Amino acid sequence: MVAGAASAQDAAPALLGHQAALELDAAGTAWLGTSTALVLLMTLPGLALFYGGMVRRKNVIATITQSVGVFAVVSLVWFIAGYSIAFGKNPSEGLQPYVGSLEMLFLNGVNLQTANSLLPGIPEFLFISFQMTFAIITPALITGAFAERFKYSALLLFTALWSLLVYAPICHWVWGGGFLGSAGVLDFAGGAVVHVNSGVAGLVCALVLGRRKGYGTDAITAHNPVLTMIGASLLLVGWIGFNAGSAGAANELMGVALLNTVLAAAAAALTWKLIEVIEKKKVSLIGMLSGIVAGLVAITPAAGFVDPKGAVLIGLIAGPVCYASSVWIKKLLRYDDSLDAFGIHGAGGLIGALLTGVFATTAINSLSEGANIGAQAIGLIWTIVYSAVGTLVILMICKFTTGLRVSEAEEAEGLDTVLHGEALDHS
Repeated sequence: MVAGAASAQDAAPALLGHQAALELDAAGTAWLGTSTALVLLMTLPGLALFYGGMVRRKNVIATITQSVGVFAVVSLVWFIAGYSIAFGKNPSEGLQPYVGSLEMLFLNGVNLQTANSLLPGIPEFLFISFQMTFAIITPALITGAFAERFKYSALLLFTALWSLLVYAPICHWVWGGGFLGSAGVLDFAGGAVVHVNSGVAGLVCALVLGRRKGYGTDAITAHNPVLTMIGASLLLVGWIGFNAGSAGAANELMGVALLNTVLAAAAAALTWKLIEVIEKKKVSLIGMLSGIVAGLVAITPAAGFVDPKGAVLIGLIAGPVCYASSVWIKKLLRYDDSLDAFGIHGAGGLIGALLTGVFATTAINSLSEGANIGAQAIGLIWTIVYSAVGTLVILMICKFTTGLRVSEAEEAEGLDTVLHGEALDHS
């Protein structure tokens, strides 16, 4: 038996540069499996319903179907090459700070005994699944910027290219051993990687596509705030997996990240409400829900670096900042970010990432040592510039292949019937 065991060990394939031999942490594995399900819940059905309730009745199915399409495309892209580009170790030392490898195409080299060296106690297949849910929701957030006017064929092509060429490299820069992580940029669960990245991409999409037909002259109102409420509630619950799951273990850090997530959401909802009351003398349901999401976005980069007092302060600041971006700035500049992808995710991610440099404390996480706004700002500048340029290039590719926007007649009729041959029952 001893000789057989030695022979099997000798026959084991060599580990890739990013891998470690699995040393199973059963509790951490159980928690990360639960978190993976929660983060997937954020996109389907959470974000789908959140966005679906805010568009006009004639575009509900089309808006929800965008989230479904993003889920399908990104899952396969992540399996084929996305994970390898994001988390693989590039054999070239000169390229490693900027991009991963292609060694793991189709997850080649991953097996039941491997772990990513970032989390040696978690099976690599589970780590891949957890990170895949982040890769899914990021382009799904972008769809809010171009809701009610984007071709579905363009959506699928855009999503595939953007996931590979924009999301995966930025993910590598921060989490996969790249230059931003090495430079001390703190991003616990995706302030830059997910929210600023998607928000900036959404703004570029909104500017390139132009405004919806009738925007600024016709009433464009949410057809069902109750759907948005259900979606926002699922996002809130799913965000626990998003932030607390990023601790990578069932430990003390997971506990504080969970509490910080809830507190920041509550604080931002109240300050959004306060600004809305001052300006409009009323409190809208969608406004309160937007405030909750603003707080969730802002705490994302900070969740595992700040204490609960810092989380509350971040939420209190995020509410007015995201309100200003979603309402006042958008109205002033007259761009049509349909469902405030940039207004909430871009602005909220920016303020949250910067405030991480202010409120991060070693009492919560030793990695907070040396945290500062300057390092955070450098990370944000790289993310903003690369995301904006990459998104613009991909939009041009789509423009000259699938086309970008439906015709005016199709937009007027509604995308549910035009693109999908389905419609809500009006009876």
